[in-house]
Amino acid sequence: MRILFFLFAVLLVLFHGAAGLSLARGSPRECERRGGFCSPGSCPPGIGRVGICSEHDFCCRSRWYP
Repeated sequence: MRILFFLFAVLLVLFHGAAGLSLARGSPRECERRGGFCSPGSCPPGIGRVGICSEHDFCCRSRWYP
């Protein structure tokens, strides 16, 4: 019976963390509104992905953005 509680807790943590992994699809204008910029292919080093501008462009923003 204890294993069921443990498995439930593990699944809850996994599903809770999965919600933050999706990248929001938007437009270049939406990316700029969020304080980012569109970059083809991948983001430069030290810059994180915060969304998707188009099929091949990612919305990038500095990790130290306020």
